[in-house]
Amino acid sequence: MSGQKKETEIKIEEKVLLIRRVSKKIPGGNYVTFSALVAVGDKNGRVGIGLGRALEVPPAIQKAVNYAKKHMIKLNIKNETLPHEILIKYKAARVLLKPAPVGTGLKVGSVARVILSLAGIYNASGKIIGSRNQIVNAYAVINALKKLKVK
Repeated sequence: MSGQKKETEIKIEEKVLLIRRVSKKIPGGNYVTFSALVAVGDKNGRVGIGLGRALEVPPAIQKAVNYAKKHMIKLNIKNETLPHEILIKYKAARVLLKPAPVGTGLKVGSVARVILSLAGIYNASGKIIGSRNQIVNAYAVINALKKLKVK
C-alpha cells in the first residue's frame, strides 16, 4: 500500500530528561503549561533530543519524542567510545568530552550521561562547565557530538 509507512525494525529508546511546569500570569488567573525535554536513541550511533510544550505532561512528552525522532544525528563510534577529544562552547555551557578505554564506563554527569548511553557510547569521560541549565547542556552535548570527525 502506497499511503502507509513501513515500521522499521530499529528499536528506538526514549528517556525523559526534564519536565518543567511553566506558569504565566494572565487576566483571570494563571496559564499553566508543561515543557518536556526528551532524548531518543537506538544505542547504535543515532541520537536526538526534542523539546515539547503542551497543556498536559503526556502530550508534551509525545511532541518532544516526535521532534527528537525527526532530528536524529548519526555518530561515528569507535570501540564504544568517542573517536577523539572535543571541547565546545554553546551559549553559557562549555562541554568537554574525552574518549576512555574499554571498561571505564560513562564518567560524565547530568544529561550528557543519558545522551551518550542512548547513542551507544559506553566508555567516555567528560565535564560540563558553566551552566546548570539542563536544556542548554543537552543542546551543547548534541552540538559536540555533531562536531566529531572520523579518524
